[in-house]
Amino acid sequence: MKSIFAKSKHRVLCAAAVLMAAIGTEAKAAETSYPLTLSNCGRQVTFQKAPERAVSIGQSSTEILYLLGVQDRMVGTAVWIGPVIKGYEEVNAKVERLADNDPSFESVVAKKPDLVTAQFQWHVGPEGIVATPEQLEELRIPVYTSPADCLGKDNTGGGDGVRHSVFTMDLIYQEITELAQIFNVQDRGEKLVTELKAREDAAKKKIASADGKLSAVFWFSSAELDIDPYVAGKNGAPGYIMRSLGIKNVIDSEEEWPTVGWETIAKSGPTLIVAGQMERRRFPADDVAVKHKFLKSDPVTSLMPAVKDGHVVEMDAQAMNPTIRTIEGIEVLAEAVEKSGLNK
Repeated sequence: MKSIFAKSKHRVLCAAAVLMAAIGTEAKAAETSYPLTLSNCGRQVTFQKAPERAVSIGQSSTEILYLLGVQDRMVGTAVWIGPVIKGYEEVNAKVERLADNDPSFESVVAKKPDLVTAQFQWHVGPEGIVATPEQLEELRIPVYTSPADCLGKDNTGGGDGVRHSVFTMDLIYQEITELAQIFNVQDRGEKLVTELKAREDAAKKKIASADGKLSAVFWFSSAELDIDPYVAGKNGAPGYIMRSLGIKNVIDSEEEWPTVGWETIAKSGPTLIVAGQMERRRFPADDVAVKHKFLKSDPVTSLMPAVKDGHVVEMDAQAMNPTIRTIEGIEVLAEAVEKSGLNK
């Protein structure tokens, strides 16, 4: 019996050793091996080591880096549409803001970054108003651009671009995963993606009964109140939000933010109007209070059932762009529909 017990004990110890070795191997495999080369927006980007001085141009990319816990390796941010994600006010206050909107090339380079992240190719891209990737790479500064702004999207010709393929949150999850790999914090990236997916699933279940019953239009802003507004096309983040909740987008356009007349919108009869809320004041209609006043006073919009019945939903403009906040947009719209009883 003693011999049998000894052999059994030996097997258990061996199995435990194998398991521990496997766990150790798995943890080691999660570590980034440098130099790291990634394919990003049609370019190959190489990192010799984890960045120590990152500049983030674009609020969503900045917030992803904060959520990954690498704020101590950030030396500058720019392009802000609204307040930083809740809970990160103190973190954000410690990182220098180079500009509320578009930073200058000189201000970015002056921070001596070893990484520049860009949310939009409009800022850093082939026709970037801040820089082209090549200009920064000549200074040995690698550029990482959000996949959501280039994969399945054509940004040539100015404007907000044309999205030929529908946006999905997988593009944001790709950005989270790749930034986590660049900074060698893969465990944090995996945890963040898991949390966001769980939040999305919970929001969908809230109004599952509304599938196919409702329609909406997303109003981001207007260059002037007396001209056609910028509303969401079918393939961007608002399109994803609506599809996730079974709500029809009354705008059928591949443009990211086409301008469409209110008469046309009124004829389509959206059940809901989703109005962008932001701190940016590039246009008068950036102010959500101005949006509400216009909807109630304009001869056309004031007669729309969505306005008369009070079905105007305020949503953070960041959620209307392909960002980490898009999940928040799904939650906000689901909650608004549930409270209104429109899903019954």
